[in-house]
Amino acid sequence: MARDTQTQLRNEMIYSVFVRNYSEAGNFAGVTADLQRIKDLGTDILWLLPINPIGEVNRKGTLGSPYAIKDYRGINPEYGTLADFKALTDRAHELGMKVMLDIVYNHTSPDSVLATEHPEWFYHDADGQLTNKVGDWSDVKDLDYGHHELWQYQIDTLLYWSQFVDGYRCDVAPLVPLDFWLEARKQVNAKYPETLWLAESAGSGFIEELRSQGYTGLSDSELYQAFDMTYDYDVFGDFKDYWQGRSTVERYVDLLQRQDATFPGNYVKMRFLENHDNARMMSLMHSKAEAVNNLTWIFMQRGIPLIYNGQEFLAEHQPSLFDQDTMVADRHGDVTPLIQKLVTIKQLPLLRAADYQLAVVEEGIVKITYRAAGEALTAWIPLKGQVTAVATKLAAGSYQNLLTDGPTEVVDGKLTVDGQPVLIKYVTNTAVTKVADQSN
Repeated sequence: MARDTQTQLRNEMIYSVFVRNYSEAGNFAGVTADLQRIKDLGTDILWLLPINPIGEVNRKGTLGSPYAIKDYRGINPEYGTLADFKALTDRAHELGMKVMLDIVYNHTSPDSVLATEHPEWFYHDADGQLTNKVGDWSDVKDLDYGHHELWQYQIDTLLYWSQFVDGYRCDVAPLVPLDFWLEARKQVNAKYPETLWLAESAGSGFIEELRSQGYTGLSDSELYQAFDMTYDYDVFGDFKDYWQGRSTVERYVDLLQRQDATFPGNYVKMRFLENHDNARMMSLMHSKAEAVNNLTWIFMQRGIPLIYNGQEFLAEHQPSLFDQDTMVADRHGDVTPLIQKLVTIKQLPLLRAADYQLAVVEEGIVKITYRAAGEALTAWIPLKGQVTAVATKLAAGSYQNLLTDGPTEVVDGKLTVDGQPVLIKYVTNTAVTKVADQSN
């Protein structure tokens, strides 16, 4: 992680919006009109999927993918004008939210401004035609960062957008050279010191495939040199494997705990159950109760949680990236009050404490503990709604469940988890203990 990354990001929440599908209008104004609700949900950072013009050559669907960009410095006219975009960002800032813009620096549409004006900045096949590294991405052509003139063009583009926004979500960041990202951060943050950087990192399989073909494939550890936040894709597959019965919760939680020793001390992982590239959480969850438990899980983990538009209404349909596919009517419940409560808990300074422990206890319930400055918070989370009594060292008595504000009783060294999370904050002795000698 970048050395100056602030761990306060672990106390915040990201909300993701695809302008085209957010409202019936499908434009900037449709988002601007709803910003108060987004803020009231508890949003700190509003992430907008790409807002640039979309290429027409090899276009997927009727409207095309927002990740097949024609002009990095332009506005998609379907969304409105630059003034409309500025009205959106200005209103978000008035409400106390930061705005994070999605940038796509690995590739452009085949008919992009850069492909027309600087075809030498792209990869070419044996016949001299523009090409790409990933076969399924037929609507784009890949940029070649061996051309350093490209670097400054891209950085100047970031400097242009930084007058409106507060950070960048960087699409398929592992495919772009680390030295470029380091230079981009250096120049942008020199002028806009508070700029946030989120890398769409990748799972190990994708990285291994890239490297096997001789391409750049940055690991999370490499990305953390330039970025504040990375995706949770290094373990997201294991989470789905657990839910679908292909693996155990013990393996998944062990991998999560290993993150804490693998990455820098100020690392921030973006925790999610769904995003625009993956199926809705309700494709895995079987009920609102399970959704509640797993939303609690991503908020209680070390990192910054993501809510994708519609998730707060238990949306079931994964909207298309290529066509008009409005999310407005896809509502099967409302967990807004839960998210607001979780945001309040997430804001506790204790949730960025250095002492963070994960364990699997009775019946596969996941236990999370944070400790710092004479206090602790422990959460017992039944991901699949388990009901059981769990052992605890808490003194006998009545404690407040922070999630429900109701009482939880500890009797004879046990408390009951009744299918719902139990979150307890309590006073503890956090005196420093000696580190065990592991040299033998």
